[in-house]
Amino acid sequence: MGPLTDFGKLSYIQQLEHSNKFGKAQTEVILQHKNIQALMKSNENFDLVILYHWANDALAIFANKFKCPLVMLAAWPSSVFDNYISGNPAPSSFVTYLTADFDSNMNFWERIDNTFNQIVGELIMHFKIIPGQNEVLKKAFPDAPELSTILYNTSLILTPFHLSLGDPIPLQQNIKEIGGYHVTPPKPLPKELQDFMDSSTEGVVIFSMGSNVKSDDFTPEKIKTFLNSFSKIKQKVLWKFEVDLPDKPANVKILPWLPQSDVIAHPNTVAFISHGGLLGTTEAVYHGVPILGLPVFWDQVKNIAVAVRKGYGLKVDFYNLDEHSFSSALQEIVNNPKYRNTAKERSRIMHDEPIKQLDKAVFWIEYVIRHKGAAHLRSPALNLRWYQLYLLDIIGFVVVLISIFITSLYLLFKCVCRKNNSVGSDKKNK
Repeated sequence: MGPLTDFGKLSYIQQLEHSNKFGKAQTEVILQHKNIQALMKSNENFDLVILYHWANDALAIFANKFKCPLVMLAAWPSSVFDNYISGNPAPSSFVTYLTADFDSNMNFWERIDNTFNQIVGELIMHFKIIPGQNEVLKKAFPDAPELSTILYNTSLILTPFHLSLGDPIPLQQNIKEIGGYHVTPPKPLPKELQDFMDSSTEGVVIFSMGSNVKSDDFTPEKIKTFLNSFSKIKQKVLWKFEVDLPDKPANVKILPWLPQSDVIAHPNTVAFISHGGLLGTTEAVYHGVPILGLPVFWDQVKNIAVAVRKGYGLKVDFYNLDEHSFSSALQEIVNNPKYRNTAKERSRIMHDEPIKQLDKAVFWIEYVIRHKGAAHLRSPALNLRWYQLYLLDIIGFVVVLISIFITSLYLLFKCVCRKNNSVGSDKKNK
Protein backbone atom coordinates (compact mmCIF):
# COMPACT_ATOMS: atom_id res chain seq x y z
CA MET A 1 0.00 0.00 0.00
CA GLY A 2 1.03 3.63 -0.34
CA PRO A 3 2.79 5.65 2.33
CA LEU A 4 -0.40 7.34 3.55
CA THR A 5 -1.96 4.03 4.46
CA ASP A 6 1.24 3.12 6.29
CA PHE A 7 0.96 6.48 8.06
CA GLY A 8 -2.47 5.45 9.32
CA LYS A 9 -0.95 2.52 11.21
CA LEU A 10 1.03 4.89 13.44
CA SER A 11 -0.13 6.04 16.86
CA TYR A 12 -1.41 9.58 17.42
CA ILE A 13 1.93 10.62 18.92
CA GLN A 14 3.86 9.14 16.00
CA GLN A 15 1.56 10.90 13.53
CA LEU A 16 2.25 14.19 15.31
CA GLU A 17 6.00 13.54 15.10
CA HIS A 18 5.79 12.81 11.37
CA SER A 19 3.59 15.87 10.82
CA ASN A 20 6.21 17.97 12.56
CA LYS A 21 8.94 16.73 10.19
CA PHE A 22 6.74 17.19 7.13
CA GLY A 23 5.59 20.62 8.28
CA LYS A 24 9.14 21.85 8.86
CA ALA A 25 10.33 20.62 5.47
CA GLN A 26 7.33 22.08 3.64
CA THR A 27 7.51 25.44 5.40
CA GLU A 28 11.25 25.74 4.78
CA VAL A 29 10.79 25.16 1.05
CA ILE A 30 8.04 27.80 0.92
CA LEU A 31 9.99 30.46 2.83
CA GLN A 32 13.16 29.87 0.82
CA HIS A 33 11.34 30.13 -2.53
CA LYS A 34 12.58 33.05 -4.61
CA ASN A 35 9.08 34.49 -5.09
CA ILE A 36 8.42 34.46 -1.34
CA GLN A 37 11.80 36.07 -0.69
CA ALA A 38 10.95 38.77 -3.22
CA LEU A 39 7.52 39.31 -1.67
CA MET A 40 9.05 39.73 1.78
CA LYS A 41 11.41 42.40 0.42
CA SER A 42 8.63 44.29 -1.37
CA ASN A 43 6.61 47.29 -0.24
CA GLU A 44 3.25 45.71 -0.99
CA ASN A 45 0.26 46.61 1.17
CA PHE A 46 -2.40 44.17 2.32
CA ASP A 47 -5.51 44.47 4.49
CA LEU A 48 -5.39 40.90 5.77
CA VAL A 49 -3.48 37.63 5.66
CA ILE A 50 -5.44 34.35 5.53
CA LEU A 51 -3.32 31.29 6.29
CA TYR A 52 -4.41 27.68 5.80
CA HIS A 53 -2.98 26.36 9.04
CA TRP A 54 -1.43 22.97 9.63
CA ALA A 55 2.14 22.55 10.96
CA ASN A 56 3.21 25.67 9.03
CA ASP A 57 3.13 28.31 11.78
CA ALA A 58 6.22 30.12 10.46
CA LEU A 59 4.15 31.37 7.51
CA ALA A 60 2.44 33.73 9.96
CA ILE A 61 5.44 36.00 9.30
CA PHE A 62 3.48 37.52 6.39
CA ALA A 63 1.09 39.22 8.81
CA ASN A 64 4.02 40.64 10.76
CA LYS A 65 5.80 41.82 7.62
CA PHE A 66 2.79 43.58 6.14
CA LYS A 67 1.46 44.79 9.51
CA CYS A 68 -2.04 43.47 8.98
CA PRO A 69 -4.39 41.10 10.84
CA LEU A 70 -3.92 37.34 10.59
CA VAL A 71 -6.83 34.94 10.06
CA MET A 72 -6.17 31.21 10.16
CA LEU A 73 -8.27 28.63 8.35
CA ALA A 74 -7.81 25.49 10.42
CA ALA A 75 -7.46 22.10 8.75
CA TRP A 76 -9.66 20.42 11.38
CA PRO A 77 -12.07 21.21 14.18
CA SER A 78 -10.45 22.87 17.16
CA SER A 79 -7.36 20.77 17.92
CA VAL A 80 -3.87 20.75 19.39
CA PHE A 81 -2.66 22.53 16.24
CA ASP A 82 -4.80 25.60 16.95
CA ASN A 83 -5.83 25.68 20.61
CA TYR A 84 -2.52 27.10 21.83
CA ILE A 85 -2.88 30.08 19.46
CA SER A 86 -6.21 31.16 20.93
CA GLY A 87 -5.84 29.83 24.47
CA ASN A 88 -8.78 27.55 23.77
CA PRO A 89 -9.61 25.03 26.51
CA ALA A 90 -9.89 21.34 25.63
CA PRO A 91 -10.91 19.44 28.79
CA SER A 92 -9.90 15.82 28.27
CA SER A 93 -12.98 14.74 30.22
CA PHE A 94 -15.15 15.33 27.13
CA VAL A 95 -13.06 16.86 24.30
CA THR A 96 -11.27 14.11 22.37
CA TYR A 97 -7.92 14.27 20.63
CA LEU A 98 -7.64 14.46 16.86
CA THR A 99 -7.42 10.76 15.98
CA ALA A 100 -9.50 9.28 18.81
CA ASP A 101 -11.76 6.41 17.78
CA PHE A 102 -14.43 7.54 20.25
CA ASP A 103 -16.51 10.66 20.86
CA SER A 104 -17.24 12.67 24.02
CA ASN A 105 -19.22 9.80 25.58
CA MET A 106 -16.08 8.11 26.95
CA ASN A 107 -15.73 5.30 29.43
CA PHE A 108 -13.03 5.33 32.12
CA TRP A 109 -10.31 3.72 29.97
CA GLU A 110 -11.08 5.99 27.02
CA ARG A 111 -10.71 9.02 29.29
CA ILE A 112 -7.30 7.72 30.39
CA ASP A 113 -6.30 7.27 26.74
CA ASN A 114 -7.67 10.70 25.88
CA THR A 115 -5.95 12.47 28.77
CA PHE A 116 -2.58 10.88 28.00
CA ASN A 117 -2.72 11.78 24.31
CA GLN A 118 -3.95 15.30 25.00
CA ILE A 119 -1.08 15.98 27.41
CA VAL A 120 1.62 14.44 25.22
CA GLY A 121 0.19 16.24 22.18
CA GLU A 122 0.44 19.59 23.99
CA LEU A 123 4.03 18.83 25.00
CA ILE A 124 4.99 17.96 21.42
CA MET A 125 3.35 21.15 20.20
CA HIS A 126 5.11 23.42 22.71
CA PHE A 127 8.52 21.73 22.79
CA LYS A 128 8.91 20.43 19.23
CA ILE A 129 6.54 21.84 16.64
CA ILE A 130 6.61 25.52 17.62
CA PRO A 131 10.40 25.61 18.33
CA GLY A 132 10.95 23.78 15.03
CA GLN A 133 8.85 26.31 13.13
CA ASN A 134 10.65 29.15 14.90
CA GLU A 135 13.95 27.64 13.75
CA VAL A 136 12.71 27.53 10.14
CA LEU A 137 11.54 31.15 10.40
CA LYS A 138 14.87 32.39 11.78
CA LYS A 139 16.77 30.50 9.09
CA ALA A 140 14.81 32.25 6.34
CA PHE A 141 14.52 35.64 8.05
CA PRO A 142 17.10 36.08 10.85
CA ASP A 143 15.65 39.43 11.94
CA ALA A 144 12.10 38.12 12.36
CA PRO A 145 10.54 38.39 15.84
CA GLU A 146 9.93 35.28 17.90
CA LEU A 147 7.21 33.13 16.38
CA SER A 148 5.28 33.03 19.67
CA THR A 149 4.94 36.83 19.51
CA ILE A 150 3.57 36.70 15.96
CA LEU A 151 1.10 33.93 16.77
CA TYR A 152 -0.12 35.81 19.85
CA ASN A 153 -1.51 38.46 17.51
CA THR A 154 -3.65 36.03 15.50
CA SER A 155 -7.02 37.74 15.13
CA LEU A 156 -9.34 34.91 14.13
CA ILE A 157 -9.41 31.14 13.60
CA LEU A 158 -12.00 29.64 11.26
CA THR A 159 -12.61 25.91 11.77
CA PRO A 160 -14.33 23.61 9.22
CA PHE A 161 -16.69 22.09 11.78
CA HIS A 162 -20.40 22.24 12.46
CA LEU A 163 -22.40 21.10 15.46
CA SER A 164 -24.39 18.70 13.28
CA LEU A 165 -21.24 16.62 12.72
CA GLY A 166 -20.61 15.78 16.36
CA ASP A 167 -20.54 17.19 19.87
CA PRO A 168 -20.36 20.82 21.03
CA ILE A 169 -16.98 21.88 22.43
CA PRO A 170 -15.69 25.01 24.21
CA LEU A 171 -14.66 27.81 21.85
CA GLN A 172 -13.02 31.16 22.49
CA GLN A 173 -14.60 34.24 20.94
CA ASN A 174 -11.97 34.42 18.20
CA ILE A 175 -12.76 30.90 16.95
CA LYS A 176 -15.69 30.58 14.57
CA GLU A 177 -17.05 27.33 13.16
CA ILE A 178 -17.88 27.46 9.45
CA GLY A 179 -18.37 23.76 8.66
CA GLY A 180 -20.11 23.36 5.30
CA TYR A 181 -18.76 26.62 3.88
CA HIS A 182 -17.35 24.74 0.86
CA VAL A 183 -20.66 23.07 -0.08
CA THR A 184 -22.42 24.84 -2.94
CA PRO A 185 -25.83 24.17 -4.55
CA PRO A 186 -25.56 21.05 -6.76
CA LYS A 187 -24.57 21.74 -10.35
CA PRO A 188 -25.93 19.86 -13.37
CA LEU A 189 -24.07 16.60 -13.95
CA PRO A 190 -22.51 15.56 -17.26
CA LYS A 191 -25.19 13.86 -19.39
CA GLU A 192 -23.79 10.32 -19.10
CA LEU A 193 -23.48 10.61 -15.34
CA GLN A 194 -26.88 12.29 -15.02
CA ASP A 195 -28.51 9.45 -16.98
CA PHE A 196 -26.79 6.87 -14.77
CA MET A 197 -27.99 8.55 -11.57
CA ASP A 198 -31.53 9.16 -12.85
CA SER A 199 -31.96 5.57 -14.06
CA SER A 200 -30.88 4.07 -10.72
CA THR A 201 -34.37 3.72 -9.28
CA GLU A 202 -33.17 1.35 -6.53
CA GLY A 203 -30.59 3.90 -5.45
CA VAL A 204 -26.90 4.66 -5.92
CA VAL A 205 -23.96 4.06 -3.58
CA ILE A 206 -21.11 6.55 -4.05
CA PHE A 207 -17.62 5.20 -3.34
CA SER A 208 -14.69 7.61 -3.07
CA MET A 209 -11.58 7.52 -0.89
CA GLY A 210 -10.70 11.15 -1.53
CA SER A 211 -7.66 12.56 -3.28
CA ASN A 212 -4.90 11.14 -1.07
CA VAL A 213 -5.84 7.44 -0.95
CA LYS A 214 -6.11 6.04 -4.47
CA SER A 215 -8.28 3.01 -5.20
CA ASP A 216 -5.67 1.94 -7.74
CA ASP A 217 -3.29 1.31 -4.81
CA PHE A 218 -5.64 -1.23 -3.22
CA THR A 219 -4.45 -4.82 -3.08
CA PRO A 220 -6.16 -7.27 -5.46
CA GLU A 221 -7.76 -8.87 -2.40
CA LYS A 222 -9.36 -5.59 -1.33
CA ILE A 223 -10.64 -4.88 -4.83
CA LYS A 224 -12.13 -8.37 -5.03
CA THR A 225 -13.80 -7.86 -1.64
CA PHE A 226 -15.42 -4.64 -2.83
CA LEU A 227 -16.58 -6.04 -6.18
CA ASN A 228 -18.03 -9.21 -4.66
CA SER A 229 -19.90 -7.14 -2.07
CA PHE A 230 -21.25 -4.73 -4.69
CA SER A 231 -22.54 -7.62 -6.79
CA LYS A 232 -24.81 -8.67 -3.91
CA ILE A 233 -26.82 -5.44 -3.67
CA LYS A 234 -29.62 -4.21 -5.92
CA GLN A 235 -28.37 -0.62 -5.88
CA LYS A 236 -25.91 0.71 -8.44
CA VAL A 237 -22.42 1.74 -7.36
CA LEU A 238 -20.49 4.76 -8.62
CA TRP A 239 -16.82 4.20 -7.79
CA LYS A 240 -14.08 6.82 -8.12
CA PHE A 241 -11.26 4.66 -9.46
CA GLU A 242 -8.21 5.88 -11.37
CA VAL A 243 -8.36 3.04 -13.95
CA ASP A 244 -11.19 0.90 -15.29
CA LEU A 245 -11.87 -2.58 -13.96
CA PRO A 246 -12.62 -5.09 -16.73
CA ASP A 247 -14.36 -7.70 -14.56
CA LYS A 248 -16.64 -5.42 -12.58
CA PRO A 249 -20.29 -6.35 -11.88
CA ALA A 250 -22.98 -4.86 -14.13
CA ASN A 251 -24.20 -2.52 -11.38
CA VAL A 252 -20.78 -0.86 -10.91
CA LYS A 253 -19.70 2.23 -12.85
CA ILE A 254 -16.07 3.38 -12.71
CA LEU A 255 -15.00 6.99 -13.18
CA PRO A 256 -11.53 8.50 -12.58
CA TRP A 257 -13.06 11.64 -11.09
CA LEU A 258 -16.39 12.54 -9.51
CA PRO A 259 -18.10 15.86 -8.81
CA GLN A 260 -18.45 14.44 -5.32
CA SER A 261 -20.80 16.88 -3.64
CA ASP A 262 -23.05 17.03 -6.71
CA VAL A 263 -23.52 13.25 -6.95
CA ILE A 264 -24.02 12.92 -3.18
CA ALA A 265 -26.75 15.55 -3.51
CA HIS A 266 -28.65 13.51 -6.12
CA PRO A 267 -31.99 12.26 -4.71
CA ASN A 268 -31.19 8.66 -5.71
CA THR A 269 -28.00 8.51 -3.63
CA VAL A 270 -28.57 6.17 -0.68
CA ALA A 271 -25.08 5.86 0.87
CA PHE A 272 -21.56 7.24 0.69
CA ILE A 273 -18.58 4.90 1.14
CA SER A 274 -15.68 7.07 2.23
CA HIS A 275 -12.39 7.26 4.11
CA GLY A 276 -14.10 9.74 6.41
CA GLY A 277 -12.32 12.96 5.51
CA LEU A 278 -13.91 15.99 7.14
CA LEU A 279 -15.01 17.73 3.94
CA GLY A 280 -16.57 14.60 2.46
CA THR A 281 -18.27 13.78 5.76
CA THR A 282 -19.63 17.33 5.85
CA GLU A 283 -21.01 16.96 2.32
CA ALA A 284 -22.75 13.71 3.26
CA VAL A 285 -24.37 15.25 6.35
CA TYR A 286 -25.26 18.41 4.41
CA HIS A 287 -27.20 16.31 1.88
CA GLY A 288 -28.56 13.82 4.43
CA VAL A 289 -26.71 10.73 3.17
CA PRO A 290 -25.43 8.03 5.58
CA ILE A 291 -21.74 7.08 5.55
CA LEU A 292 -20.00 3.71 5.42
CA GLY A 293 -16.55 4.62 6.71
CA LEU A 294 -13.18 3.06 5.90
CA PRO A 295 -10.95 5.44 7.90
CA VAL A 296 -7.24 5.35 7.07
CA PHE A 297 -5.47 8.03 9.11
CA TRP A 298 -5.66 11.29 11.06
CA ASP A 299 -9.09 12.73 11.85
CA GLN A 300 -10.84 10.21 9.59
CA VAL A 301 -10.87 7.73 12.48
CA LYS A 302 -12.56 10.24 14.77
CA ASN A 303 -15.01 11.47 12.13
CA ILE A 304 -16.29 7.96 11.47
CA ALA A 305 -16.34 7.05 15.18
CA VAL A 306 -18.60 10.06 15.79
CA ALA A 307 -20.79 9.16 12.79
CA VAL A 308 -21.25 5.66 14.21
CA ARG A 309 -22.13 6.87 17.72
CA LYS A 310 -24.48 9.53 16.40
CA GLY A 311 -26.25 6.99 14.21
CA TYR A 312 -25.61 8.27 10.69
CA GLY A 313 -22.76 5.92 9.78
CA LEU A 314 -21.07 2.54 10.09
CA LYS A 315 -17.40 1.64 10.21
CA VAL A 316 -15.40 -1.17 8.61
CA ASP A 317 -11.74 -1.70 9.51
CA PHE A 318 -9.76 -0.75 6.41
CA TYR A 319 -6.64 -2.60 7.56
CA ASN A 320 -8.45 -5.85 8.38
CA LEU A 321 -10.99 -5.78 5.58
CA ASP A 322 -12.84 -8.98 4.72
CA GLU A 323 -15.82 -9.65 2.50
CA HIS A 324 -18.15 -10.74 5.29
CA SER A 325 -17.71 -7.60 7.42
CA PHE A 326 -17.81 -5.18 4.50
CA SER A 327 -20.76 -6.86 2.78
CA SER A 328 -22.73 -7.02 6.05
CA ALA A 329 -22.12 -3.33 6.76
CA LEU A 330 -23.02 -2.39 3.19
CA GLN A 331 -26.27 -4.37 3.30
CA GLU A 332 -27.13 -2.82 6.66
CA ILE A 333 -26.59 0.79 5.64
CA VAL A 334 -28.49 0.57 2.33
CA ASN A 335 -31.41 -1.47 3.67
CA ASN A 336 -31.95 -0.10 7.18
CA PRO A 337 -33.73 3.28 6.97
CA LYS A 338 -32.60 4.40 10.44
CA TYR A 339 -29.21 5.55 9.12
CA ARG A 340 -30.73 7.66 6.37
CA ASN A 341 -33.33 9.07 8.76
CA THR A 342 -30.62 10.08 11.24
CA ALA A 343 -28.54 11.59 8.43
CA LYS A 344 -31.58 13.63 7.40
CA GLU A 345 -32.01 14.85 10.98
CA ARG A 346 -28.37 15.91 11.08
CA SER A 347 -28.82 17.63 7.73
CA ARG A 348 -31.71 19.69 9.09
CA ILE A 349 -29.51 20.80 11.99
CA MET A 350 -26.75 21.85 9.58
CA HIS A 351 -29.15 23.84 7.41
CA ASP A 352 -30.88 25.56 10.35
CA GLU A 353 -28.60 28.62 10.43
CA PRO A 354 -29.42 32.34 10.18
CA ILE A 355 -26.87 32.79 7.37
CA LYS A 356 -24.86 30.52 5.10
CA GLN A 357 -21.53 29.36 6.48
CA LEU A 358 -19.53 31.04 3.73
CA ASP A 359 -21.32 34.33 4.45
CA LYS A 360 -20.51 33.83 8.13
CA ALA A 361 -16.83 33.44 7.29
CA VAL A 362 -16.90 36.56 5.14
CA PHE A 363 -18.63 38.53 7.91
CA TRP A 364 -16.00 37.66 10.51
CA ILE A 365 -13.10 38.29 8.14
CA GLU A 366 -14.50 41.74 7.35
CA TYR A 367 -15.18 42.25 11.07
CA VAL A 368 -11.48 41.71 11.80
CA ILE A 369 -10.54 44.26 9.14
CA ARG A 370 -13.09 46.81 10.40
CA HIS A 371 -11.85 46.50 13.98
CA LYS A 372 -8.15 46.57 13.06
CA GLY A 373 -7.42 43.05 14.20
CA ALA A 374 -10.28 42.73 16.72
CA ALA A 375 -7.95 42.37 19.70
CA HIS A 376 -11.01 42.50 21.97
CA LEU A 377 -11.85 38.94 20.86
CA ARG A 378 -8.57 37.62 22.22
CA SER A 379 -8.79 35.47 25.36
CA PRO A 380 -7.05 36.62 28.58
CA ALA A 381 -5.78 33.03 28.79
CA LEU A 382 -3.04 34.04 26.35
CA ASN A 383 -1.59 36.37 28.98
CA LEU A 384 -1.15 33.60 31.55
CA ARG A 385 1.85 31.38 32.07
CA TRP A 386 1.20 27.67 31.55
CA TYR A 387 1.17 26.91 35.27
CA GLN A 388 -1.30 29.75 35.86
CA LEU A 389 -3.54 28.58 33.02
CA TYR A 390 -3.85 25.12 34.54
CA LEU A 391 -4.02 26.50 38.11
CA LEU A 392 -0.92 24.55 39.08
CA ASP A 393 0.27 27.43 41.26
CA ILE A 394 -3.05 27.43 43.13
CA ILE A 395 -3.02 23.65 43.45
CA GLY A 396 0.58 23.77 44.66
CA PHE A 397 -0.28 26.48 47.19
CA VAL A 398 -3.21 24.47 48.55
CA VAL A 399 -1.07 21.32 48.72
CA VAL A 400 1.59 23.22 50.69
CA LEU A 401 -1.04 24.62 53.08
CA ILE A 402 -2.55 21.17 53.63
CA SER A 403 0.92 19.71 54.12
CA ILE A 404 1.77 22.40 56.69
CA PHE A 405 -1.54 21.81 58.48
CA ILE A 406 -1.07 18.02 58.57
CA THR A 407 2.56 18.38 59.64
CA SER A 408 1.54 20.82 62.39
CA LEU A 409 -1.14 18.41 63.64
CA TYR A 410 1.38 15.58 63.60
CA LEU A 411 3.98 17.58 65.53
CA LEU A 412 1.34 18.80 68.00
CA PHE A 413 0.09 15.25 68.52
CA LYS A 414 3.65 14.03 68.95
CA CYS A 415 4.37 16.80 71.44
CA VAL A 416 1.22 16.02 73.45
CA CYS A 417 2.07 12.32 73.49
CA ARG A 418 5.57 13.05 74.74
CA LYS A 419 4.20 15.32 77.44
CA ASN A 420 1.67 12.70 78.55
CA ASN A 421 4.38 10.07 78.63
CA SER A 422 6.57 12.41 80.64
CA VAL A 423 3.78 13.10 83.18
CA GLY A 424 3.06 9.38 83.43
CA SER A 425 6.71 8.63 84.11
CA ASP A 426 6.88 11.29 86.83
CA LYS A 427 3.84 9.81 88.61
CA LYS A 428 5.37 6.34 88.55
CA ASN A 429 8.64 7.63 89.99
CA LYS A 430 6.75 9.21 92.90
